[in-house]
Amino acid sequence: MTLTTIAVYPGTFDPITNGHLDILQRSLTVFDKVIVTVATNQRKQPLFTTDERIQFIRDALPGYGDRLTYATSDGLLVEFCKKVKATTIVRGLRALADFEYEFQFAHMNRRLAPDIDTVFFMTDERNHYVSSSLVKEVASLGGDVNGLVPTAVEAALIAKYRKP
Repeated sequence: MTLTTIAVYPGTFDPITNGHLDILQRSLTVFDKVIVTVATNQRKQPLFTTDERIQFIRDALPGYGDRLTYATSDGLLVEFCKKVKATTIVRGLRALADFEYEFQFAHMNRRLAPDIDTVFFMTDERNHYVSSSLVKEVASLGGDVNGLVPTAVEAALIAKYRKP
């Protein structure tokens, strides 16, 4: 019997960046299946709908078939992982500040669900400064986000922030 390793890659992905895509593609080289979990965080007001965010990822990474699936979640991540039989949470790290933040969450998740591990991928050096928040700020001020996000996201950002 072959075991299928399932990982969950959670985030708000508002919007997905090339840094997120880098982490996701590399996680697909390690795990048999990755479930991208688009979080609906009530403390954040998203720029894009959940459906738009999922579609951006689908468009950017075609060709993975059943190995790459999508879901939404608004509860405890480890409970979602148990529900979908995932044994690993994938997170990306850009800088030391990310590590401190993620370290706390990894330990809390471990306390809540000792059988679920967190694995960290270091972001490619070309993307270590890129965040969804920074991309939105630059785009809102009319700046160029080409190369920081997929083409469809760039077009959507331009449309959202277009001055009447």
